[in-house]
Amino acid sequence: MFSKILIANRGEIACRVIRTARKLGIRTVAVYSEADADAQHVRQADEAYCIGGPRPQESYLRGDAIIAVAQKTGAQAIHPGYGFLSENADFADAVADAGLVFIGPSGASMRKMGSKAGAKDLMHAAGVPVVPGYTGEDQSPATLQREADAIGYPLMIKAAHGGGGKGMRIVRSSAEFAANLESCQREARNAFGRDRVLLERYVEKPRHIEIQVFADAHGHALHLNERECSAQRRYQKVLEESPSPFLTPQLRDAMGQAAVMAARAIDYVNAGTVEFIVGQQADGKPGGFYFMEINTRLQVEHPVTELVTGLDLVEWQLRVAAGEALPLTQQDIAQNGHAIEVRLYAEDPEAGFLPGSGKLERLRLPAADAHVRIDSGVVEGDTVTIFYDPMIAKLIVWDRDRPRALARLRDALAQSDIAGPKSNVEFLERLARHPAIVDGTIDTGYLDRHLDEFVPAEHGGADADLLLVATTSRLLAQERATRDAAGASNDPTSPWAIADGWRLGHGGQRSLAFLHRGQRIELRTHGSNGAYRIEGIADAAPAHISGARIEGDSLSLRIDGRARRFTVLEQGRRVVVHDGTQRLGLEPVAMYRHEQASGGSGADRVTAPMPGRVVVVRAAPGDKVEAGQEVMVIEAMKMELSLKAPRAGTVAEVRAASGDFVEADAVLVALEA
Repeated sequence: MFSKILIANRGEIACRVIRTARKLGIRTVAVYSEADADAQHVRQADEAYCIGGPRPQESYLRGDAIIAVAQKTGAQAIHPGYGFLSENADFADAVADAGLVFIGPSGASMRKMGSKAGAKDLMHAAGVPVVPGYTGEDQSPATLQREADAIGYPLMIKAAHGGGGKGMRIVRSSAEFAANLESCQREARNAFGRDRVLLERYVEKPRHIEIQVFADAHGHALHLNERECSAQRRYQKVLEESPSPFLTPQLRDAMGQAAVMAARAIDYVNAGTVEFIVGQQADGKPGGFYFMEINTRLQVEHPVTELVTGLDLVEWQLRVAAGEALPLTQQDIAQNGHAIEVRLYAEDPEAGFLPGSGKLERLRLPAADAHVRIDSGVVEGDTVTIFYDPMIAKLIVWDRDRPRALARLRDALAQSDIAGPKSNVEFLERLARHPAIVDGTIDTGYLDRHLDEFVPAEHGGADADLLLVATTSRLLAQERATRDAAGASNDPTSPWAIADGWRLGHGGQRSLAFLHRGQRIELRTHGSNGAYRIEGIADAAPAHISGARIEGDSLSLRIDGRARRFTVLEQGRRVVVHDGTQRLGLEPVAMYRHEQASGGSGADRVTAPMPGRVVVVRAAPGDKVEAGQEVMVIEAMKMELSLKAPRAGTVAEVRAASGDFVEADAVLVALEA
């Protein structure tokens, strides 16, 4: 076994490897960028070294700098994690040439499997079913257009060297192909350094099933059963689970055997994932399965496999890389219970899932136990930067069967709260209760087709009971603050210290105001000490609150005689109320305000929705543009954002060029008034 390893990655996977290495008595070396100087993987490793600037190209993609640190520190092996250089065959070879061990497959195996095109040809030759498509070397636009027309529509354009949903487009007609090809190639070039694409027939309403495989250098190979990842948005996995509620035992066995056959065919060593799409028959039952791609690394969703098998896959990676044989045979692999994983992201689902950044002012996650696991690379007070994936944590749950696991997931999400950048927690709560998830019928395109079922309307109203509870919580907090202030004063018995809201002329009325999704809510209240009359909720009659009492994060009360209990979280200028099924987040604001005249016109400007880098400028001063016409494309958090003209007009100024870094809300294009 190794005595010291270097981790060529960041975030939760780096922290995960550090934990396993420590369990095995292995010392760890971390590398980090200037943006990650205070990151958790830096703090948790035994040693850490800065290797460059904040952009991945300046740090985590610098294989030479990473190898130099390994040699300097005496590390014997390099764990690439997932992402960055984990599927880079040249890096794997460079690690071996430097006399170090790459904890993963060889560069030769990676070249066969890392290219989607090459892997697809290999599987076809091996007899594994593949979707009709084009994987040729000729990448000229004319050839690709001709091949696409021959395959037929709808079809998928995919980055040949990509992953994680980047560099993928669905094209539904010949006329749409050229524009989608250009966008896909540009995204692939920026994310992976290569813009080669492959084309394949798009299977409508497919299920996404992946098989975890493992192989050692002694000729042993096996699979650890499947994970279903059909809940996706724009090809990004949203919920993963094992076992799949869709597969039959016969299909599970056939797919497992096909995955092992693929691993053996290319002398694969270490952890890998063979991904398939499974068609559906008219009755909703499984149809045929087709090879999709092979990932030559550990996957983000590997914890669900660990929870149902009881195995530590990172430990297996380390042992196999050190030359040991696989510790179990195929017959020894158990499958116990059901596990589900979701990813908590700093993103705004109500704004098209725009990635967010900023300091995590509050990060409340459920306590880990036998049923709940948290994998995270950040803690409260850390910052989510614009340079990397905005994932905050992975939330994984386990129980004896799927209904119980779903109940665990809902409870764990209800205990989660994130303040600072916006998050997808509420979106995940809706997802975990949706019939397509509960019934196990979701396909890979369902979220994109029915997103309105998971994201509330932009100006949707607040639930009345939740709003009453938030108001009650604020009233109790005000009274508590008044009592505390009085107790610390020189005259604690003063009548002005009585926290009943009474003031000369208005008999105890207090008014409160909140912001909810940009909308202002104003309420009038009467009463004190847990008994109130609250007015102003839409057209409803005044509500009567009695018996309100707070104990920790729990608020119990009676609403018009109905006894209820809620969870209430307050921090700074934010209050979150949860009834066990849904949540309401509000920002308390001053009751009285000065209305501002609307000075400039937002219809005359195109601004950056978040910090990022300009990748394409499509307009110049003097150009005539139409409403909705793309004028610029920026890249932030590994994602392209298209910026469009707010109205028809003439471009007056273009204030950024390709390659420029821009701040959030910066004016990038101005139209003539």
